[in-house]
Amino acid sequence: MIADLCRKHQVVAITDEVYEHILYDGIAHTRLATLPGMAERTVTISSLGKTFSVTGWKIGWAIGPADLVNAINRAHQFITFAVASPLQAAAALAVSLPIKYFEELQASFQSKRNRMLEVLEQAGFRVLKPQGSYFIMADWRAVAPRSVEDDVQFARWLITHIGVACIPSSAFYQESDKELGRYLARFAICKKDETLAAAAERLARLGKL
Repeated sequence: MIADLCRKHQVVAITDEVYEHILYDGIAHTRLATLPGMAERTVTISSLGKTFSVTGWKIGWAIGPADLVNAINRAHQFITFAVASPLQAAAALAVSLPIKYFEELQASFQSKRNRMLEVLEQAGFRVLKPQGSYFIMADWRAVAPRSVEDDVQFARWLITHIGVACIPSSAFYQESDKELGRYLARFAICKKDETLAAAAERLARLGKL
C-alpha cells in the first residue's frame, strides 16, 4: 500500500530498517526498495546499533539511487563530522559475519520476547504482541492504583514501588496525539537473562499489592 501511494504521488520513501533481523513468529522483512517501481525512489537506512548491540557507536548506512545518497552526504557533513575509524573497521567486519550470527540473534530475541510477554501478562498487563523490534508495549491500567492517571505517573510509580523501569509511550507521539499513548508503557527486552529474571520476579509482586 505504501509503495502504491509513493508511485501514485511521485514521492520519495525513506525507510528505517534497523530491526530487519529482529523479527518474530516466522515474519519475514520486505525491503520497500525491492517492490516494483520503488528502487529509484527509496532510501533505505539502517545501522549497526540494533543488530550488533552497539547503539553507542552511531554507525549506519543509507542505500539508494546515487542522486538521493549524494544529497544525504551533503546534509550529513553538517550533522556528524566523522565516526572513529576503528569503529568503522569493526562495522565492516560485523556486516560480513556469516548468516548463523543473524539466525542466533533472531532466536535469542524471540526467546526473550516470549518470556517477557508471559511475565507481563501474568502480572496483569494487557500486552500488545510485537512482531519485531526489542520492545513490548503494554496497557498498565489493570495493575496500577487508581491514583495513577497517565503513563508518566505510571513509569514513576513502577520504579518507586516495584523497582522496574519502563518508558512512558506518550513521548513517541506528537503533541496532538499524546492521548493515544496515555495508558501504554514500553518495556525493553534487550537485556541479559539475569536482568530479565530479576524484572520478572519484581513484576510478579504487582498481583500482591
